[in-house]
Amino acid sequence: MSEIVKANRIRKTVIAFAAIALSIAIFFGFQTQTISVSLEAQAKESTPIEAAMNNGKPTLTEFYADWCTSCQAMAPELAQLKQKYGESVNFVMLNVDNNKWLPEILRYRVDGIPHFVFIDDQGKAIAQTIGEQPPSVMKANLDALIAHQPLPYAASTGQTSELKSPNNPVSDPRSHSSQANP
Repeated sequence: MSEIVKANRIRKTVIAFAAIALSIAIFFGFQTQTISVSLEAQAKESTPIEAAMNNGKPTLTEFYADWCTSCQAMAPELAQLKQKYGESVNFVMLNVDNNKWLPEILRYRVDGIPHFVFIDDQGKAIAQTIGEQPPSVMKANLDALIAHQPLPYAASTGQTSELKSPNNPVSDPRSHSSQANP
């Protein structure tokens, strides 16, 4: 009889541990969802890009995706920066998974996320950074952006000219002109 009691105790212990492990997994699963929802909520609260380009304030534009772990990791820090700098700087968030933002993705040559574009109060892109950035770096860049100073931790964009070739009528090399097959 004691063998049956021992077997039942072991079975109940295994079930209890499985239940605890499952509860922990569900808890952390919801934590990950909260971060993703946090990105979505921040994007909904961000300044529309059209307004940001015309309201006379400098702008930090973030290209992100909900699945991006670096974007998720930076979300709480960017929320704090928005609270601190929200009166002086527009915070714009554009989801790279939304085709609506394809013109901006091409314009700013986004090829990795998170991708941050720093735009002056005249609407001109002056610098950009790619990848996860420490809060101190973002703060220093925002301070410089507000003060109309060179950004200490960003690659300057500088003056560029549009590439025009008389031999190639294709304005966007990614468009794969259909002129070869009239």
